[in-house]
Amino acid sequence: MNYQAILNVIEKELANFDAGGKVPTYIPELAKVPANKFGLNLYCQNGEHFNFGDYDELFSIQSISKVFTLTLAKKFGGKKIWDRVDVEPSGDPFNSLLQLENEKGIPRNPFINAGSLVIADILISELENPKKYLLEFVRKISNDQTINYDESVAASEKENGYRNIALVNYMKSLGNIKNNAEDVLDFYFYQCSLKMSCYQLSKAFMIFANKGKILSTGEKVITTNNTKRINAIMQTCGFYDEAGEFSFRVGLPGKSGVGGGIVAVHPGQYSVAVWSPLLNEKGNSEKGMKALEELTSLTGLSIF
Repeated sequence: MNYQAILNVIEKELANFDAGGKVPTYIPELAKVPANKFGLNLYCQNGEHFNFGDYDELFSIQSISKVFTLTLAKKFGGKKIWDRVDVEPSGDPFNSLLQLENEKGIPRNPFINAGSLVIADILISELENPKKYLLEFVRKISNDQTINYDESVAASEKENGYRNIALVNYMKSLGNIKNNAEDVLDFYFYQCSLKMSCYQLSKAFMIFANKGKILSTGEKVITTNNTKRINAIMQTCGFYDEAGEFSFRVGLPGKSGVGGGIVAVHPGQYSVAVWSPLLNEKGNSEKGMKALEELTSLTGLSIF
């Protein structure tokens, strides 16, 4: 498969694509990102990678980080984490308070904000220094020690994260947050502030395409069974209340973030990350979704 030729076609076709949407403003630091950024990197099972555009530029990965924290929670918390968070698609906005109230403080899945806050709480209970451990884990699976948190984004989220403050305190009142609410929020804001490039993200996500093993070393960091479970949750819940649309158009497990990034995996084949900051009304990168739709259409490869 000549992936670079296919990516060149996608880049050309989408050069003047009007994605509509807007850069998010509720996190002021994200509003500073130029709206015309666009890049993609595809990392293959054989170690080759192909790309175009701003594929090597760092951006805030935001909710894509929820896949990393879920991976660690499964590793340390095991099956008991499902007593505190469900695995069903939300069908509601990612920061819904109404859904949380209706379901008595049990988040619908680990990729909406409430669910990821519970996962953060679990990691605080399990790890002595979860911020350090998460960063070391991401650096390890990416084979890149330069990856770091963006302090300005973390501070911006902390100053404006009123909805997340409400979510964690509501769950605390119902007994589904065990640690200090401020500590949970601090870790959550930092995990979302991780800054990575499309190249780094696609390399990190190869563990989900490679049965839990780091491609460069062969080390197994998560079990095959957990890899399967996480891919399944990405497929059904990775795009908030637009997961069905992504499955229909793209046909791969994946996860989006309000920083404009999307990562998707084709198990046994490749991992691909795309970045375009303009978001649609559901909080996903419309141009990124279109690029991945073209990728699976032109290659004829999806999981379906």
